[in-house]
Amino acid sequence: MTDPILFAGIDEPGLDTIDVYRRRGGYESLHKALTTMTHEQVLDELQASGLRGRGGAGFPTGKKISFIPAAQIDKYLVCNADESEPGTFKDRELMQKSPHMLIEGIVIGAYAAGANRSFIYIRGEYVEQADIIDAALLEAEAAGYLGEDILGSGFGLSLVLHRGAGAYICGEETGLLDSLEGKRGNPRLKPPFPANQGLYQGPTLINNVETLATIPHIIRMGGAEYAKIGTETSAGTKLVSVSGNVQRPGNYEVELGTPSREIIYDLAGGPPEGREVKFWFPGGSSSPVLLAEDLDLPYDFNTLAEAGSMLGSGAIIVVDDSVPVVDVALKLAKFYRHESCGKCTPCREGTRWTVSMLERVDAGLATPMDLDIMASVQEQIIGNCLCVLGDAMAMPIGSMVAKFRDEFEAHIEAARARNPFGGEAPDPPLPLVQGAVGA
Repeated sequence: MTDPILFAGIDEPGLDTIDVYRRRGGYESLHKALTTMTHEQVLDELQASGLRGRGGAGFPTGKKISFIPAAQIDKYLVCNADESEPGTFKDRELMQKSPHMLIEGIVIGAYAAGANRSFIYIRGEYVEQADIIDAALLEAEAAGYLGEDILGSGFGLSLVLHRGAGAYICGEETGLLDSLEGKRGNPRLKPPFPANQGLYQGPTLINNVETLATIPHIIRMGGAEYAKIGTETSAGTKLVSVSGNVQRPGNYEVELGTPSREIIYDLAGGPPEGREVKFWFPGGSSSPVLLAEDLDLPYDFNTLAEAGSMLGSGAIIVVDDSVPVVDVALKLAKFYRHESCGKCTPCREGTRWTVSMLERVDAGLATPMDLDIMASVQEQIIGNCLCVLGDAMAMPIGSMVAKFRDEFEAHIEAARARNPFGGEAPDPPLPLVQGAVGA
């Protein structure tokens, strides 16, 4: 396993201050980029690095920047720090312990994109982290790393920290843009894509905290050297948040391609004594679940996609054999029902209906046929929503029903035996005509 890159010296006292950060080589990459490289050369290094977005989609960062038009107009860079995917807490640690790494990455990224205005959209619950970034912004501006004519390069950039109000939907890039503009956080219909028509209708580059914090390291070591780390299609290291039924939950930096078993057992200590892994989410709660037999899969974008799941935000949630799958499914569905903005029918009605059906399963009122219908509804939700929130519920729920069908049926029978007369149970969901949810 390669040495840490983002987490190198991350626990050094005072790293959140500009003095300690610069003592460790901080802002040298910014100086190199702005005074010895053109923005095209910076972009070339990012493309050569093979860096893929660390926020969930895994889109190549250099290619994303190249979509920003070269016109002489106001362009924007937005850092998505609304880390609201259940099980994900890596960006919080980066912002709290090394805020200047993020600021440096934002300035270099904006230089590559030709952006002159930038924002950090941070989730409202990150009060302490937002205060730390505010202090770091004042230090960076006083040192000449923000504002007009940075380091005498002729390049200028404003950077504003914007605090969200705790909505999961604002982690979706277009919902974030609406919220940043002062509107209700609703996803936009695409196209147009943010690269052409984003914040205030201007060309906008949106990347998450980990992606932007990686940029200074790529400029320091060179894109080709960075690409040697990891796999051919998944370059570099990845911060992984491990939680759930493990003995040492936390954030770990791993080389992409590391066996998933090493992450869960060697780093996070595996499940509690006497327990076994039942299933696990490889990329946050929105990723289809994998089984214990999949633990030897390399942890990288392509391998997990080929296995029917995704790396997502890099959040591994482990569920051991003491936890009923119905409990997990119901908690997950309730979360996404609550967080749906309600703008599109498949998500609004599909999440509500799925919760109702899972409550009937839990109460013993459902039938095996209901499981078939529920699985079918998840398929109708996927790909038919304005954003991926509906998919984020449907993909894991559908995978749990498919892989634990026997347990779902046994749960229904056991609940029915405990309550043969039905007792109090949720009303059955309204009948669905085939295809209605996806209409």
